[in-house]
Amino acid sequence: MTDAGEVLFRPVRSGNAFEDTVARLLQAVRLGIVAPGEALPPERDLAARFSVSRDTVREAIRSLSDAGYLVARRGRYGGTFVSDTIPATSVGPDAAAPTAAEIEDVLGLRDILEVGAARAAAARDLSASERDLLWTRMQETAAAPAADYRRLDSRLHLGIGELVGIPSLVSLLADNRTRVNQLLDGIPLLAPNIGHSNEQHEAIVVAILTGSPERAAAAMAEHLEGSAALLRGFLS
Repeated sequence: MTDAGEVLFRPVRSGNAFEDTVARLLQAVRLGIVAPGEALPPERDLAARFSVSRDTVREAIRSLSDAGYLVARRGRYGGTFVSDTIPATSVGPDAAAPTAAEIEDVLGLRDILEVGAARAAAARDLSASERDLLWTRMQETAAAPAADYRRLDSRLHLGIGELVGIPSLVSLLADNRTRVNQLLDGIPLLAPNIGHSNEQHEAIVVAILTGSPERAAAAMAEHLEGSAALLRGFLS
């Protein structure tokens, strides 16, 4: 399991065990920590990781299965798997549209976290496996069909955070990215923006791999400004 997975599958707050377990599992699915078609860890392992009862885990899984995010399979190779098609969410007529202040809160924190993560990752002496994984995630994002793009884009951004080597940073990035994706789900996915984003991803990754902290930070800042402009344009 990736560092981001280790961080997300951590003890939940005891006061809202069921709600927090559902939220943590949903976050892992929507951020691509567990990809469509892949299996969740066994219930007993999730219960131990979350420090909750197996009944709580079972109820959370059942709720997400009813909502279309998970599917149970029986037999020798059975278990709980992420659905092949993740339900889409959007800002619809029954959902409260985000306020300008809420949008700026999400985007402002994203700038601080992700620009800093890119700078810190570029300053590290990365191993061969870390370098290969980062490049692979960038390529997978670039080749992704529209239906999978935001999931793989999220995984790439979280991967940059993982390279920094600070688990609590990954947790903050994951929480912020979930809020970012909730905003992104309310706007259309534009093909020209995908192409531009992929170019920017490559610039960020190359800067990290060549050990250029300020160039990595500048490339990430430019990349985030593009997303921010779309979000403000569609949602403000």
